[in-house]
Amino acid sequence: MNNFWDQRYSIKEYAYGEKPNQFVLEELAKLNPGRILFPAEGEGRNAVFAADQGWQVWAFDPSTKGREKALQLAGKHNVEIDYRIATYDNMNYPKNFFDCIVLVFAHMPPHQRDQIHKKLAGLLKPGGHLLLEGFSKEQLSYPSGGPRNYDMLFSEEELKDDFSAFSKLEITKTETYLEEGLFHQGPASVIRVFGIR
Repeated sequence: MNNFWDQRYSIKEYAYGEKPNQFVLEELAKLNPGRILFPAEGEGRNAVFAADQGWQVWAFDPSTKGREKALQLAGKHNVEIDYRIATYDNMNYPKNFFDCIVLVFAHMPPHQRDQIHKKLAGLLKPGGHLLLEGFSKEQLSYPSGGPRNYDMLFSEEELKDDFSAFSKLEITKTETYLEEGLFHQGPASVIRVFGIR
């Protein structure tokens, strides 16, 4: 899988653009900056945006090419991000450390999804925020990106179970129009989560 992402990120252009995801842009504006984590952050567009907004930013991804481009983008914006090469299995952050965790199109093997989500939730401080946008299972009907594996796409019920311990959880399935680089273009079916641990 690392080879897939390294290959995708080896092109000159930013595969999903340099601008942040629209949901992240809108939701982060409502929160006070603190410590924030971006798992599976790819080329860094969302992490760099958050750093620009005054957040202390941590990010990880298994792709070395993604990290290289993320650090280039951070340099372009004159911000610093702590970006590590890691997977969900070997990420190493303190529990109850982050004020916010942001998952943007971070799809994972279905047999690991609930365990990974619960592990990430444990890194949030009590009262910390979760922002998630991912493709819904209806995305198979759209050509605008995402896994072509039905089981890797999200359902509202699955995400509700994964984050059932949260004190507040808002889950919305909606149709949107993506204009994110080369690989997210056109109408899409997404699920958005706003949670408070």
